Amino acid sequence: MRKFVSDKSCRKLLHRSFQNLTQQLQHHHHQHKGPPSSVSQSRFLSSSSMAPSPSSNPSAPSVTLDNINPKVLKCEYAVRGEIVTLAQRLQQELQVKPGSHPFDEILYCNIGNPQSLGQQPITFFREVLALCDHPSILDKSETQGLFSADAIERAWQILDQIPGRATGAYSHSQGIKGLRDTIAAGIEARDGFPADPNDIFLTDGASPAVHMMMQLLIRSEKDGILCPIPQYPLYSASIDLHGGTLVPYYLNEATGWGLEVSSLKKQLEAAKSQGITVRALVVINPGNPTGQVLGEENQREIVEFCRKEGLVLLADEVYQENVYVPEKTFHSFKKVSRSIGYGEADICLVSFQSVSKGFYGECGKRGGYMEITGFSPEVREQIYKVASVNLCSNISGQILASLVMSPPKVGDESYDSYCGEKEGILSSLARRAKTLEDALNNLEGVSCNKAEGAMYLFPRIELPQKAIKAAEAVNSAPDAFYCRCLLNETGIVVVPGSGFGQVPGTWHFRCTILPQEDKIPAVVSRLTDFHKRFMDEFRD
Repeated sequence: MRKFVSDKSCRKLLHRSFQNLTQQLQHHHHQHKGPPSSVSQSRFLSSSSMAPSPSSNPSAPSVTLDNINPKVLKCEYAVRGEIVTLAQRLQQELQVKPGSHPFDEILYCNIGNPQSLGQQPITFFREVLALCDHPSILDKSETQGLFSADAIERAWQILDQIPGRATGAYSHSQGIKGLRDTIAAGIEARDGFPADPNDIFLTDGASPAVHMMMQLLIRSEKDGILCPIPQYPLYSASIDLHGGTLVPYYLNEATGWGLEVSSLKKQLEAAKSQGITVRALVVINPGNPTGQVLGEENQREIVEFCRKEGLVLLADEVYQENVYVPEKTFHSFKKVSRSIGYGEADICLVSFQSVSKGFYGECGKRGGYMEITGFSPEVREQIYKVASVNLCSNISGQILASLVMSPPKVGDESYDSYCGEKEGILSSLARRAKTLEDALNNLEGVSCNKAEGAMYLFPRIELPQKAIKAAEAVNSAPDAFYCRCLLNETGIVVVPGSGFGQVPGTWHFRCTILPQEDKIPAVVSRLTDFHKRFMDEFRD
């Protein structure tokens, strides 16, 4: 095996990357520096006001880093950041010149993208999708032998709900009404409380729904959103893009990433003292990147806190199917709030769900929804208006969202195979999580909490001072330095904890549990060998 990259080599590699970026930014700034162009007070400009200035340089680029929206510059999305860009370049180099690196493949452990790592889709879901997209085969005799009877029946039901049976046509901006009926029935069956299809907005995954709510709630930088740290970078990025302020509350790593209401109260008061109006609380359950599953009593405390403080509760529940420990059970925040006795008039609640996670992992199909409760008819009208600007979410994603919330039932032809596929995937994920958790806890200076749910581990790493100084020398966060060296030596892609937020002075990285089970031993072996060499190289 190739020798572990030395301190000097790591420094040179990182230095080149940062130096090139710095030179590019300085070049742009030097070329295009100047006062921002003035903006007319009128919404529409006259033709005379648009005449080019005699002194303008027609060959100069009209868009530079100096004149784009500063909110875009400010926002970051770590799970597809610099480390992933480097990984993609290394992958291209391996394709062009096999053997050019000390590994033969890139193992993407940076993002929750199950099917890209070999997970197979659920057969029933794909059968229904295929039949809906090509309905002419429903009447062919051969179809009966190729597709299950319940998939054929479900496809007919869905097509009858779609105007013109056209999956390539726009739908209602909230989503197809019949599919929303199905989802509402699924929510009611899950929670034991009524659900209204008019409360459901189907979206292209959960992310657009999050953006929609940030757009609704944030008026200026004086509006804050309470957000967990560590957090999924979608939240910090969307808050930045919409011009708000992230108000952090730290999860307690010592108690298994516990969410303490006392911390919420403290951060709320601190924000108020700085003139920030906190509008909402984000809770991710099961946790991303931390993998904890909240207890029902803890959820009750959170609901009471939001009701008392008048905060919108933004409940990210996309990992609701991913619970791996018998002592924990997923409870939706809607179920918890209704079980307390709170209804529409008591609390504003938005619940997010996605087809990208769970055991289905249909990330590329871009399906999801949000259920909104507790909002006035006037505000709901505004939410619908924002949704209508995007016309509608894609129809395949809408169909999948309905299937996720209404899978085959006992007696259906697909029921046994569906249950077998579901159980096979979830039990394998649980085994992978345990194997990686044990391996990480066996590394020098690394501690990792149990993955109770979701798709990730978020280990803490105690880095030697020599490694921290080496990172500082190349203007890199220490955990990013570690992750970059890991990638260069092993081909394993993980995300630095600094991209998710962490207690100052601590360092982490996020690693998915998604590589297929037969590849987990290779991940463990590569990571273990690398970590030993790294610690020896930078030992104080």
